[in-house]
Amino acid sequence: MAETVQQYIERILSNVSGEPLAIQSSTYPRIERLIGSLSAEQLKQRPSPERWSITEIIAHLADAEVVAAFRIRKILSEPGCAIAAYDQNAWAEKLNYRNSDPWQNLKRFGLMREMNLALLHGLNEEQWDRYGIHSERGRETLRRVVTLYAGHDVNHLRQIASIVESQGELSRAS
Repeated sequence: MAETVQQYIERILSNVSGEPLAIQSSTYPRIERLIGSLSAEQLKQRPSPERWSITEIIAHLADAEVVAAFRIRKILSEPGCAIAAYDQNAWAEKLNYRNSDPWQNLKRFGLMREMNLALLHGLNEEQWDRYGIHSERGRETLRRVVTLYAGHDVNHLRQIASIVESQGELSRAS
């Protein structure tokens, strides 16, 4: 059964323990450490046919950071604006995440994240309370958007760690 929007929000927010900007700051180096010794073949290996590989997860994170950059700037400059949802699975398929270069995507993710964090670190309280109207989730303050992205990071870090761990078990069994 597919997850509802509310279930998704609750699950993602439950991943956040600590300061969202600190979580976001640590994501790139954590991914680097997790995948540093993996081969291209290991990065492209899916844990199951319906689950994304590490390569696909990293491509998704890179594109999600582009979306975050736009949403953050839209909310800051046009409070109360409409924020469109997007179909992550369509992006993964149509943008060929499966065959993309994970190292290039990780670099792109890191650069976009650094740019977004620099902007966020300079905000005042009033700016954090500005909001947009998400097409599926309704009114979201910038503070909530950033917290959701931090939870999103944790979710995908766990997926990557799980894949890395299972590959280690597979290689030990060979």
